[in-house]
Amino acid sequence: MAIAMLLDLAKCTACRGCQAACKQWNDLPAVKTTNRGSYQNPADLSYDTYTLIRFKEYERPDGSFAWLFLNQRCLHCTEAVCVDVCPTGALQHNELGFVSFDESKCNGCGYCVQFCPFGIPRLSEVDKTSTQAKSSKCTFCQDRVTNGVEPACAKACPTGAITFGDRDALIAHGKARVEELKAQGRADARLYGEKELGGLHQMYVLEEKASVYGLPEDPKYPA
Repeated sequence: MAIAMLLDLAKCTACRGCQAACKQWNDLPAVKTTNRGSYQNPADLSYDTYTLIRFKEYERPDGSFAWLFLNQRCLHCTEAVCVDVCPTGALQHNELGFVSFDESKCNGCGYCVQFCPFGIPRLSEVDKTSTQAKSSKCTFCQDRVTNGVEPACAKACPTGAITFGDRDALIAHGKARVEELKAQGRADARLYGEKELGGLHQMYVLEEKASVYGLPEDPKYPA
């Protein structure tokens, strides 16, 4: 059985419980930030931040305004270029479908950072305490799911915006949600990830076009 998560952005309130749960479970340090005039915090993904809620103010074609939220993290592609370009085997497909990561094998080459079509992986900084950079990304809580426990972010989400389970069942649920949104006037609503790059294991229910959220409309495997 292939597993996945469905991220229903129409249900996301940007509480960032998923961000906090990800930090807590993975024992990641807080990132020092400054006020930049936005509630989005931190500003970007980093070696110590696997999950980020991005904030976007959007004017719809009818003139109304919306505050949209993108839950940004590794989308665990089936056709994962990061797995193919990794020279050490640090990135591998787990039998459940997600892209696992073994930091001990990472040599810091940065190929995954360079070729990811979604711009997700990040490298650590090289300083006095670390002479070699390491890559990082969402691991799909591989230590939890391989032991039958849902990912920390899904466990923490208070609105049901993050659903974990069988991928086929989530696709069916996502399509039903898209029809609900279209009935509410969201003509551009879509399920993102069913077929893109062979099928993503982190899929989105979008209210607007993918490009509005900063996602590629039709992501391609780099040539």
